[in-house]
Amino acid sequence: MLSTLFGTAHAQTIVAHLPQSVEVTGRHYDNAIGSSDAASQGVIRAELLKSRPAQRPGEVLEFVPGLIVTQHSGDGKANQYFLRGFNLDHGTDFATSVNGMPVNLPSHGHGQGYTDLNFLMPELVQRIEYRKGPYFAKSGDFASAGAADIAYRQRFDAPFAQLTLGEHAHRRAVAGGSTMIGNGLALLGAVELMGNDGPWTVPEGLRKRNAVLTLSGGDAANGWSASAMGYSAHWTGTDQVPQRLIDAGRIDGRGFGRFDSLDDSTGGRTSRSSLSGEWHRNGDGRLTRVAAYLMRYRLALYSNFSYALERPDTGDQFSQQDRRTVAGFSASHAFAHQLGPLPARSEIGLQLRHDRARVGLFDTARREVFGVTREDDLRETLAGAYGQSALEFTPWLRGVFGLRADALRTRVDSLILADNSGAARDRQLSPKLALIAGPFAKTEVFFNAGRGFHSNDARGTTARFDPKSGAPVERVPGLAASRGVELGLRSEALPGLQSSLALWKLDVDSELVYVGDAGATEASGASRRRGVEWNNRWAIGRHGLIDADFAWTHARFANGDRIPHAVDRVASIAMTVRELGSWSASLQWRYLGPGALVEDNSVRSLSSLTTNLRIAYQLPASLGKDSALTLDVFNLADRRVDDIQYFYESRLPGEAEAVADRHVHPAEPRTLRVTLRLGF
Repeated sequence: MLSTLFGTAHAQTIVAHLPQSVEVTGRHYDNAIGSSDAASQGVIRAELLKSRPAQRPGEVLEFVPGLIVTQHSGDGKANQYFLRGFNLDHGTDFATSVNGMPVNLPSHGHGQGYTDLNFLMPELVQRIEYRKGPYFAKSGDFASAGAADIAYRQRFDAPFAQLTLGEHAHRRAVAGGSTMIGNGLALLGAVELMGNDGPWTVPEGLRKRNAVLTLSGGDAANGWSASAMGYSAHWTGTDQVPQRLIDAGRIDGRGFGRFDSLDDSTGGRTSRSSLSGEWHRNGDGRLTRVAAYLMRYRLALYSNFSYALERPDTGDQFSQQDRRTVAGFSASHAFAHQLGPLPARSEIGLQLRHDRARVGLFDTARREVFGVTREDDLRETLAGAYGQSALEFTPWLRGVFGLRADALRTRVDSLILADNSGAARDRQLSPKLALIAGPFAKTEVFFNAGRGFHSNDARGTTARFDPKSGAPVERVPGLAASRGVELGLRSEALPGLQSSLALWKLDVDSELVYVGDAGATEASGASRRRGVEWNNRWAIGRHGLIDADFAWTHARFANGDRIPHAVDRVASIAMTVRELGSWSASLQWRYLGPGALVEDNSVRSLSSLTTNLRIAYQLPASLGKDSALTLDVFNLADRRVDDIQYFYESRLPGEAEAVADRHVHPAEPRTLRVTLRLGF
């Protein structure tokens, strides 16, 4: 019969009692045979996060197989994400949530779907549930390439205090604990303070403050929780610089290196505060969940990517600003039943989100505003409803059939150009399908298909004129559809080895996105992507583990042109040794392949390979539970590689005209950090 585990924390359809079902739970991944509906779906446990180093909070997403995270400016800014032939910029087409709240911000001042994970505390992460492709009914906006739900823990095993010190004035202090306060209630609290200058000639001066407070009652089956979160940061960013300047090594009579800056006042400040709560009840084959959240967000970002191209006298610095309030609600109900002679389990759900924001693009010099390109008040409401049913046709064949309906309403009030004000609506139906056969000899075969979407910036849905040139522009649809299909296999036929293989294809009707750096919406046309992913987990005895993930992608526009910044291949190989006495260690190789930087493929990015090392020593129990001393080494081989590469026109001070050139942001050199953790 169908397992009553359907709709658990990862809200997946799971068949747990099929014949030959293999109940294997790794120490890092919960991806055993019979546990998911696609070969590219899975759950990452906290143990894996502890085994490998992460240079920035957003890099926890690199534990999702095939996903690479980089940075092209200061560490207070959202990361760049690469997955399945997408340069997801700062989050478009990959949906992320933390502690039940969506992180992607639609119609954002810097970029559509902006995903800033710098408020994340890795010490609080209990698990990461990931899925790729538009095949899952509960996933809506921004989930065409995939999605990840990061769940926070509600209790600690013991209180702890942790201090990290590293090169380039890196320092980070974290403390957390939980306690029972009576009537079955648990109170968890955690605080984080961080500072970092980085290797940059202009010190980054990052200062971050972060706190989480959670009150919970009940248990995993029946209970509730309420959380308050607060985060703020400010920093000075070193933006990408032209390769021609690095090659020349001098500007204005002074030396210029890879870590130098052309504008020492770029950077920004940001804050995020939220209240959220959830309630769940599981019993008699039924699971009900209700959740709500309220968030306040602020960002003032200052950038300069073209230097003296548009304004030689003052420089090309600009500011993108975003002030918003976000409110959301979700509810779902799953239940077992019979559909004719077939056992079935169905789930229905409702999701509602409302953003009210003021966003703007301004001309600045050393963070002083002297001109306005555009400034808008906007309201955006997205409502989604879904239903899905899982049917067991035979002991070796099951299916999941789903349908999702979404409706978007936007209203924009332009404070600069009234002709760009207005209201718009859009809607979409998205069918979903999964067929799972097996297990046969500890092997499952998957077929997945579905329709998804990403929303476009609300300002593009009402715009009539380009805010800079005044030229007429075409309005864009509120929702851009995608269609995906995947054939996959997952096997545990060899003892200790779990392998999955996925062949996938994803078509997007239009990659129309709002370009925040220009203040306008640009159309890039329909796109076609296909690829192969091969993921492996090999447990070697009690102490060893090897993770090896490889992904190849072919990405083109519908007219045959290359899609800029779509990398052709990525890979990650990690070897972990745990609990050899008091010692543990992990060595990871991380590869970001080349890709076209322009449509005709005449300029390509260079590949990068970096190595990270972690060595941990478990301290005596007399110093407290789980006390440890850890050494992290990033870019162990000290390779001169780039985190990001672009190709566009810029003009340096003193140059007579614009020059088309490669622009790069270097990866940090070899960096050491030491962490002392004490339990109480």
